[in-house]
Amino acid sequence: MVTIIPYERKYQPDFKRLNLYWLEKYHLTEQHDLDILDNPEEKVINPGGCIFLAMDDEKVIGTAGLVKGHEGVDELVKMAVDADYYGRGIGRILLERCLEEAKKMHAGKIFLFSNSQLTTALKMYEKYGFRNVALTDSPMVTADIKMELTL
Repeated sequence: MVTIIPYERKYQPDFKRLNLYWLEKYHLTEQHDLDILDNPEEKVINPGGCIFLAMDDEKVIGTAGLVKGHEGVDELVKMAVDADYYGRGIGRILLERCLEEAKKMHAGKIFLFSNSQLTTALKMYEKYGFRNVALTDSPMVTADIKMELTL
């Protein structure tokens, strides 16, 4: 059975491993990604954000986070699912948990940066109401899509 837990420091290697898998697969790894993956507490949690981990027993099989933004606008970051668990709804479970948390954090809007190669993820975001917006303020060169969801 899959459970969702808050991030703990001991899971940083798994957080990094799962995200590097897809970043490297699509040739999207940038320094901005590595900064978050190497320092999730500093970059995501300490400024008021959160990271959730999907667990299958003691194994980390997915990750997703929210970076606390200004004026009620948060960023969805580092959504990843272990390739052995694709197609089982783990991404949906993580996204729903992030949306619940964003509402608790009184976010009025969530945005994300992505890449057009990630068609499965993009379709999932659209199903949850995310819409394409102008690509502005991206900290990543490889991001060619920005999406927003008003809560």
